[in-house]
Amino acid sequence: MLIGLIAAAIVDLCLALLIAASGFIAGSGPDSTHAGALGTFGLIAAILVCLGAPVAGFVLRARGRAQAGLIFAWLPGLGAALALLFPAY
Repeated sequence: MLIGLIAAAIVDLCLALLIAASGFIAGSGPDSTHAGALGTFGLIAAILVCLGAPVAGFVLRARGRAQAGLIFAWLPGLGAALALLFPAY
């Protein structure tokens, strides 16, 4: 279980960095934060979820609920994988 949580933490950190560095937050294009407050809120919420899910997973593991912690820590990565199934157009 610990190896799964560590792997989930690495995946979630990489996903958060990908979202933050993709140019949507500080960019000047139509998909940046200049597009509106709702888009900005969504991207910042996605980053916070990606950073908070592994922390919650480790907390659940420490409280004796290792399976729930593992599932919770992998949710952002699985959500990103499912998002890739839908076309962007």
